[in-house]
Amino acid sequence: MYDVLIIGGGPGGYTAALYCARAGLSTLLMEKLATGGQLAQTGQVDNYPGFPDGIDGFALAQRMRQGAERFGAHTRMAEVTGARLSGPVKTLSTSEGDVQGRAVIIATGAAPRLLGLENEHALTGRGVSYCAACDGMLYKGRNVVVVGGGNTAAEDALTLSRVAKSVAVIHRRDTLRASKIYHAPLMAAPNVRFFWNSAVEELLGNERLTGLRFKNMQTGASFSLSADGLFVAIGRVPETAFLQGSLPLAPDGAILADETTRTALPGVFAVGDVRAKAMRQIVTAAADGAVACHYAESYLASLAQQEKSALA
Repeated sequence: MYDVLIIGGGPGGYTAALYCARAGLSTLLMEKLATGGQLAQTGQVDNYPGFPDGIDGFALAQRMRQGAERFGAHTRMAEVTGARLSGPVKTLSTSEGDVQGRAVIIATGAAPRLLGLENEHALTGRGVSYCAACDGMLYKGRNVVVVGGGNTAAEDALTLSRVAKSVAVIHRRDTLRASKIYHAPLMAAPNVRFFWNSAVEELLGNERLTGLRFKNMQTGASFSLSADGLFVAIGRVPETAFLQGSLPLAPDGAILADETTRTALPGVFAVGDVRAKAMRQIVTAAADGAVACHYAESYLASLAQQEKSALA
């Protein structure tokens, strides 16, 4: 029986583990793939405080894990497949058997929605990116493409227009779905151009992205476009399939939790990209982890008081 069970070994999960372990709580963190989650797949992180020269994403993830384990947090490589989260004792079903704890912090993240093209995975980190705020500065003075038409795509295009030589926006519809506030500045940006009613059908390049081919879905005509970078902004998929029926979720699958990270169930918290929130960055996930520990401590203290009163 652990005080705190943490699902997910990214920045949010390991920050929560660090704070919980330092608070003297017995803490078990479970990660199904590799330490760091998406962070470990990021080549260069330039926007995390304390590293003026940047740091490799994998190296930063390892440091986060080491910091948490230094204070006694335990890591178990296991996939959580189901959860029973009501009541004072929470039970998680995992690939390594059931585990129990009094509080649960969910930090499973959200995976970017992929284009589904043949060599997309091979070119990820080699010209293909899913976060302009993370990787935009790598393409200063270069030609980039943004795929998508929602708020994230519009925000990415604006961000990139300030650093890139040119920005091409490819969208399936004939107008942006993004909020109107983005339309005027994008249309006014001299280095931004739009390809409407279009979809990317092939990524070009072997070791690195060199360009792409896209198709106009109205005319059927195909075009080639040279590009140094491609930013895919067509949505994210929260890693919450194992929670179906256990916890209220937003329509997109994200966990409904406010800035306290508390969910609808007492003793259950959601941090990082898996939480319904406006901004998803390494630093905001880490902040969530610290906040979750604070409220988990309060919950556990309340639970202990209730148990003590019941025995009196």
